Amino acid sequence: MTQTQTETPSPATEGARNRRIVLAAHPQGLPRAGDFRLETTAIPEPAEGQVLLRTRWLSIDPYMRNLMDEVGPGYAPPVALGAPMVGGTVSEIVASRHPRWRVGQQVLSNTGWQDYALSDGEDLLSLDGLARPSLALGGLGMPGFTAYVGLLDIGQPKAGDTVVVAAATGAVGAVVGQLAKLRGARVVGIAGGADKCRYAVEALGFDACLDRREPDLAGRLAAACPDGIDVYFENVGGEVLDAVLPLLNVGARIPVCGFIAHYNKDESAAIDLGPKLLAAVLQKRVRMQGFIILDHYADRHADFLRDMTAWIAAGDIVPTEDVVAGLEQAPAALADLLQGRNFGKVVVRVNEGA
Repeated sequence: MTQTQTETPSPATEGARNRRIVLAAHPQGLPRAGDFRLETTAIPEPAEGQVLLRTRWLSIDPYMRNLMDEVGPGYAPPVALGAPMVGGTVSEIVASRHPRWRVGQQVLSNTGWQDYALSDGEDLLSLDGLARPSLALGGLGMPGFTAYVGLLDIGQPKAGDTVVVAAATGAVGAVVGQLAKLRGARVVGIAGGADKCRYAVEALGFDACLDRREPDLAGRLAAACPDGIDVYFENVGGEVLDAVLPLLNVGARIPVCGFIAHYNKDESAAIDLGPKLLAAVLQKRVRMQGFIILDHYADRHADFLRDMTAWIAAGDIVPTEDVVAGLEQAPAALADLLQGRNFGKVVVRVNEGA
């Protein structure tokens, strides 16, 4: 990751500077250090009706890889070369010229990979009263909401169903599995490594968890699901989906929120599942539905916040965080996430104070 510096003095915070990580090149496969550039610039001054935000926590999510391509995924514009990387943040208001927002408030924002940013306040959500603000990026944020809508609205698990979820200890998968258990389902996770599988069973309450790195995933999954699969929460694709398809029961449901095995255009994930997938969907009368969580905020977000807040408070849902220290570590954190090296929701502690 290269570095540049602008020497204009900061008008807003004396002695401080704004670090930001911008997209320097479109990745070819897995993002590498050279695809990013660390810049140091002046801190902007808020105009009338604006607030100045200082980033405390930054969310790292798989969708960021899609936005780094020259042509974006369609549901959101790609990041332009030279522009800061996008991302959800927990920020503190450090200067305000806005009648509704005051200095010192913690807010949920989308200011991306940088220390400071301006906002007109319209896209901010107050986090006052939230003892652990970083949860607004995970269990109480977009990943938790994705699990909630995908599993409950599309997957619709019933008591006694078998639910399979890959990336079982990731930000979304861990919540999916716990929600399925609350619905009385039998939950089988798939994760990368014995430690993750042990955690899924012992801490998250999964009934079983399979290490995808061990041989014969298909055979082991069949043994773990003797009654077939009623719900498969799809967020990986590749060999995991290949192992799931023969085990789907008639009327199975597949919510699709991603396919991380294919994001880096890795040839090892290039399994042609087209005919096999179509045959399973037809013959097993499977309902397979993709969804973009941005479409569901208007009608389901209030329900999600009410329910998930109560479940976390009661200990029914255990949110797991993988904390990375320092903005400059964000590129490596994204690369690790895309390779399945994370353990829970990846958040970067950008600045102390929250």
